[in-house]
Amino acid sequence: MKCLDDIIRAVQAHGSTMRVAIAPCAERFVLRAALAAAEAGLASPVFIGDRGRACAAAETLCPNFADFEFVDCPDDNEAVALAVDYYRQGKVQFIMKGLVSTATLLKAALAKGAGLVSPGGIVSLVSVFDAPNQHDSPRLMLLTDAGVNIRPNLQRKMDIIKNALGVARALGIRQPRVAVLAATEKVNFPAMPATLDADLLSKMAADGTFGDALVAGPLALDLAVSPASAKLKGIDNPVAGHADILLTPDIESGNILHKALSTLLNIPLASVVVGSKAPVVVPSRGDSERSKFVSIALAVYLAQQNGSPA
Repeated sequence: MKCLDDIIRAVQAHGSTMRVAIAPCAERFVLRAALAAAEAGLASPVFIGDRGRACAAAETLCPNFADFEFVDCPDDNEAVALAVDYYRQGKVQFIMKGLVSTATLLKAALAKGAGLVSPGGIVSLVSVFDAPNQHDSPRLMLLTDAGVNIRPNLQRKMDIIKNALGVARALGIRQPRVAVLAATEKVNFPAMPATLDADLLSKMAADGTFGDALVAGPLALDLAVSPASAKLKGIDNPVAGHADILLTPDIESGNILHKALSTLLNIPLASVVVGSKAPVVVPSRGDSERSKFVSIALAVYLAQQNGSPA
């Protein structure tokens, strides 16, 4: 996979249509993305929420909106619970968040008995995007974790890396290169605890914790993505300047970087929660329609790779 469009084409070529429960479904941009995904043959949406509000929001978007499967459920929390129940019963293959907080959706989706919890490990948000300024040799990059784990400790960062590596390998990235980000390339503890975590994670990688993946840190962002910056600072490392995966120290730095890419650079990001038995799409209300659309495509692709039934 060289770009987000490759993911879309791969889903379409697969020939099966997966069902996604969207709850609650009255948010206009989510509706537009879901309807676009249905039109493109990526997924078949099951809308769960307040029918009146959803129909009003969709009135100018889709003249045949009433033809889609719809479950009228005016209460937002109940709509989320019903979406999880649909997954548990095998009526849908994954879930997408509407106009509720990510915490509300994940609380329901990851509760015991919901059927989405994987034994061991943790869930994390992985965002996939087209690497900027790579016109001659396009490639995908991954960012994690901009939306789930607030202040991960060393063990949790290790699990977050493993989740991201699973996505990278599913996308065909061989021997993924992980940059563990910090404000500097030197360990500065206790002033900057993230630098020590990064150093320890790179040592774990050298001992084979992450298979054949290359993990380096601490690395400042410029050293992770710019060969020129890495050369200027004399950083001789196969990850420096060529990172496939950017691991941020915490949710604040991850969220800022995510929104810098999407808002300042207008780069669409396909974002899904992974580490559960099925991907969960948790778009931000500020995400573009394109980001929501490619997030659905990525979720379908990952579900197909995992062998989820269509």
